[in-house]
Amino acid sequence: MALNNYSRLYTQDDSLPAAQAMLIGSGLSEEDLRKPFVGICSTGFEGNTCNMHLDQLADQVKQGVREQGLVGLRFNTIGISDGITNGTPGMRYSLVSREIIADSIEAMAGAHNYDALACVVGCDKNMPGSMMAMARLNRPALMVYGGTIRGGSYKGQQLNIVSCFEAYGQKLQGQISEEDYRGIIRNACPGPGACGGMYTANTMAAAIETLGLSVPFSSSAPAESAEKQAECRSTGGYLHRLLELDLKPRDILVREAFENAMVVTTVLGGSTNAVLHLIAIAHAAGVRLTLQDFQAVSNRTPVLADLKPSGKYLMEDLSARGGVPAVLKTLLAEGLLYGDLPTVTGQTLAENLADVAPLGPEQDVLRPRSRPIKADGHIQMLYGNLAPRGAVAKITGKEGLQFAGPAIVFNSEEGVNEGITAGRIRAGHVVVIRYVGPKGGPGMPEMLKPTAALIGAGLGDKVALITDGRFSGGTHGFVIGHVCPEAYDGGPLALVQDGDEIVIDAARNTLEVLVTDELLDLRRRAWQRPVPPVTQGVLLKYLRTVSDASHGCITDLAEDYVSEPPTPARARLV
Repeated sequence: MALNNYSRLYTQDDSLPAAQAMLIGSGLSEEDLRKPFVGICSTGFEGNTCNMHLDQLADQVKQGVREQGLVGLRFNTIGISDGITNGTPGMRYSLVSREIIADSIEAMAGAHNYDALACVVGCDKNMPGSMMAMARLNRPALMVYGGTIRGGSYKGQQLNIVSCFEAYGQKLQGQISEEDYRGIIRNACPGPGACGGMYTANTMAAAIETLGLSVPFSSSAPAESAEKQAECRSTGGYLHRLLELDLKPRDILVREAFENAMVVTTVLGGSTNAVLHLIAIAHAAGVRLTLQDFQAVSNRTPVLADLKPSGKYLMEDLSARGGVPAVLKTLLAEGLLYGDLPTVTGQTLAENLADVAPLGPEQDVLRPRSRPIKADGHIQMLYGNLAPRGAVAKITGKEGLQFAGPAIVFNSEEGVNEGITAGRIRAGHVVVIRYVGPKGGPGMPEMLKPTAALIGAGLGDKVALITDGRFSGGTHGFVIGHVCPEAYDGGPLALVQDGDEIVIDAARNTLEVLVTDELLDLRRRAWQRPVPPVTQGVLLKYLRTVSDASHGCITDLAEDYVSEPPTPARARLV
C-alpha cells in the first residue's frame, strides 16, 4: 500500500518538474521523493519559557521520522505567550492566535501535500490550534506536547507563574517587600516548559492525550526530562504506523473521546478555557459539542485532583506518581471512561494503559472517588437574565455555591485594575468587567491580572467576578466568564449599573441581576454600541468573523450550525 498518497502529487507527476527541482534543491534526493512526507510543525520561539525549547524537540522528532524511512520537513508557526501578555493590550491577540495557528498549519500541510503531520507545541493556544488543523486536514497526525516546567522556589515558598500575579496584589497592600517581590519574579520560572499547575496548557495537554491524539505520558512528562526526549524520537514510529493503518484524526475524535476529555478535565480541576477549546476542536472534527454536554459531564463527575491553582500540587508532582496515564487507568477502573476508543498508537485507550498502575492510597495528588475534593464538577454552566445563552463558572467548592451582592462595574480590564489599586472594590462586591468579550476585546482576553490582584489583596474569597471575557487556567476564586451574549453585542451585561444586586447560584446554575424586565428594557433602548476598539488588521478580521463563546469562539461557524442537532455517538473504531 502506498503511504505517500498526498505528496506523490508533487513528487511523482512528470508534469510538475519545477516542484521536484525545488524539492531536490532543498536537499532531498530522488529516492526521498518516493518516500512519504511528514510535516513537522513547531510553535517554538525564544521569548517564552513555554516555547523556547520546542524547536530542539522538533529536531528530535525529525530525527525519529528519518529513522523510519520517512522525509521530515520542518516548518514553524506562531505562539503567543499568555503569561507575558496577560494584563496588557497584547492579551487580545492570545485567543486570536489559536485561529492563526490552525489556519497556518492547515495552509502549509494542505498546500504542500504532506502525507502526515506532527505538531510540537507548548503554550495554551498552540495545542487547540494544532488540533483544529489536524481535524480539518484529516490525514495521519499526532501532537507532541513540549512538557511542563519545573516548579520554582524562593525562601522555602513553592512558586509558579501565578505566584507573580498574586505577589503583585500583596505588594500593593504592603504585605511583602520590594526585595521579596523581585525575588519571587526571579525564581518563579526556572527553565523551559509550560506553566506548571493545572492551568490551560496542562489541562489541554491532558485532554488531548485522553482524546487519543498524543502518545501516553506526553501530557505529564516534564519539558527537561529524558522521557520527553525519548517521546520525540519515538514519534516517527507512531507516524509510520498511522500511515500504514490510514488512521486519521476524525477516526479518533469521536463523540465518546470528547466525553472522556471532559471527564478528565473535570477530575483534574482543569481550566475553563477547555470549554472554548474542546468545542472548537470538536467543530473542526465534525462533532457537535455544547455547553449542555459539559454540564452533563459535570453533574456526574467529581473533582479528585489536588492540583494548583486551587490545590496543592503541580503537574511535575503528578508526573512523579505515574502521570496522566495513571489517572486514566484509575478512572477506567472506576468506569468513568470509554476504553475501547482508538488512539495514535494504533491501540485503544485501554490497551495503552494495560501495563500502567492506577493511583493508590500511598499518594494524595488524586483522591479516591469516595473522598472527592468536590462531589460534582467545578466547571458549571450558568443561565439567567444576565446570561441568556450561558456563562461558564469555575466553582471548586472552596468559594461556596452562592454569592449575592451589589455590582461594581468596569468597562475594561484597565479600569478594574485601577479600581483595585485605588481601593474601590470592597468585600461583598460583585465585580463586573465588560466589553472584553470575543468582539468587545476584541479577542476575549483573560482576566488573570485582576483576579490574582484581588487574591493578593485579600479579597479573593470576599468578592465575585463576572465578565464576558475569560479566565486563565491559573485563576481561582468565585469567577464567572464567557457571559453570552457579550456586552459589545448588547447583551444584558451591558445594562448592569453600579449598585444593582446580582445573585449567583451555582447550585441552581443561575446568574441573575435583580432588576425588573421593564427597567432593563428602558436601559436597552438607551444603550449604544461602543465604537469598535480596532480599525484594521487581524483584530478587526477577528471581530467581524468570531462566533460567541458558547460556540467556541471559532471563525468558520456556518450559519446553520446553531440549529444543527447534536452529533450522535459513533461506533468505536477498534
